Amino acid sequence: MKKLTKLFAITALLFASVASFAQVSYKSIKVDGLNIAYREAGDPASPKLVLLHGFPAGSHQYRDLIISLSDKFHVISPDYPGFGLSDIPDPATYNYTFEGISQIVEHFLKLKGFDHYGLFAQDYGGPVGFRIVGRNPKALDWLIIQNTNAYEVGFTAAWDGFRGALWKNRSAETEKPLAAFLTHDAIKSIYLFGAKNPELISPDNWESDYAFMQRPNAVRVNLNLFYDYRTNVELYPVWQEFLRKNQPKTIIFWGQKDIFFTPAGGEAFLKDLPKAEMHRLDAGHFAVEDNLDYISKEIHRFYTEKVAEKM
Repeated sequence: MKKLTKLFAITALLFASVASFAQVSYKSIKVDGLNIAYREAGDPASPKLVLLHGFPAGSHQYRDLIISLSDKFHVISPDYPGFGLSDIPDPATYNYTFEGISQIVEHFLKLKGFDHYGLFAQDYGGPVGFRIVGRNPKALDWLIIQNTNAYEVGFTAAWDGFRGALWKNRSAETEKPLAAFLTHDAIKSIYLFGAKNPELISPDNWESDYAFMQRPNAVRVNLNLFYDYRTNVELYPVWQEFLRKNQPKTIIFWGQKDIFFTPAGGEAFLKDLPKAEMHRLDAGHFAVEDNLDYISKEIHRFYTEKVAEKM
């Protein structure tokens, strides 16, 4: 009986421990004078994993994935300046660029003690994350890519207005058509386009994103980043060389029906990362929304089989 009681006590303690790690904390920290909001979960002693969000979202896009991964990893996901619950300084005096965002996130990670980590990069998370690890390759333990572009072949026709008129001749006239991407219906379509199981995608996503878009200066912030995206394309050869040279352990999840990025854009990573593991999903831009269980399971397996045993 004593042994059975002890077993029950140990089991209860383990369950309590796991449950405590599954709790997500919602915090903020001052970084270079800005209040940066973030979500965090998991045991700080566990392997560290950084989730970098895309457009037009924030860390909320990982709300379920954070919980699912927190049993194995110490997970953190910040909101970029101008996104989510982070500060949105006036673009008249603050220069919104991907380079600037990457510096803020890099300083944020240092403040949080994330000196080495796995990186999950989706959409905007790619240009932010590739800049950070490019400056400090030793920080990157492994890489998770989900519909983020680093190759010219990756652009769908949705980019025509960006790559043509806006990037070549920025003006109020060339910006105007692209502001349509910031409307309620457009944001909703980004989540639903190409999704095999749209009923699994919470409307909270686009309702939240659109609500944030109503804040003063939010539209201007996003238009500025639309224009600055051209600087990412200029760095594609640099990022490709980084991948070829460093060969990080990489798992790729690619929604094949992404409104922004082509399947060929996902396949292109395999040219520079021939040992990367590719998962082609019947999904759209935000594949985690309706492929959560699959992605979480494969991340756990990949880390155990390909990363942990090599560290």
